[in-house]
Amino acid sequence: MLRHLALMFLLALIWSSSFMAIKVGVETIPPLTLATVRVILAAVILYGATRLRGERLPGGLRFWTFCFLLGVIGNGLPFTLIGWGEQRISSGLAAILMSVMPLATVVMAHFFTSGDRMTPAKLAGVVIGFSGIVVLVGPEALKGLGSDVWRQLAVAGGALCYAVTVILARNTPPAPLIARSAAVMIMACLVMVPAALVAEAPWAIEPDGESVAAAVYLGLFPTAFATILFFYLVQMRGASFMAFVNYLVPVFGVLWGVGLLSEPVREMEVAGLIIILAGIAVAHFKRPKKTGAA
Repeated sequence: MLRHLALMFLLALIWSSSFMAIKVGVETIPPLTLATVRVILAAVILYGATRLRGERLPGGLRFWTFCFLLGVIGNGLPFTLIGWGEQRISSGLAAILMSVMPLATVVMAHFFTSGDRMTPAKLAGVVIGFSGIVVLVGPEALKGLGSDVWRQLAVAGGALCYAVTVILARNTPPAPLIARSAAVMIMACLVMVPAALVAEAPWAIEPDGESVAAAVYLGLFPTAFATILFFYLVQMRGASFMAFVNYLVPVFGVLWGVGLLSEPVREMEVAGLIIILAGIAVAHFKRPKKTGAA
């Protein structure tokens, strides 16, 4: 358990740092191209590691169908949505908006998994968490007057993608850890590369050194290495354990943005984060079992 907790904190640190790196990357690299570079680098690294270990990519239509869904919903689509959102909003705010993910997971787990039904505590947590999102985004956004409301919704959409990914990961056919990660990234490349070529003409982009360094970092750590950690923790501890990672990501994400990008923190962001985390805590609160004399 201690080793898994340490890996959970490491994964939260890596994932939370991605928002800061994305903020730097999209300065001169369009979001779809940046996402594509991430998955290409990760696919090359993970496939190379698979071959070095003497393993082969698994076969089977069901396995590759799940890899395709994980590649698109768990990588390409959220990477692009979050990158587009961070062209206008801060990395810290993007990290906080990711708190939608565990709340959405609670709802979807009720319908798409067994043994994880909705309870009054979970429902209360979802309501509290949604209230936190309203406070965070601001009431003007609900009226369509927020200048960056679509960027914020894009990041929240990325969080929903990650919630779906957790459900899919629980049902993916078994396969060697690194080979499975490589297969997911390869399927993501098959979709992302042609999309980037058509939509953003990456050959005409002139990125600066900082954006290139950010893209390389995103491919190596928050994508390749983090994917291995993700599948390992889901395999060893289950999807419920993974929820704790998403409790930590918003906190670490804000700290990364403040410490390295000197981003300001608004009072509404702090209040929204506290309410969101309170909702998550309520949703996962379990009463101690009563014991009685025999």
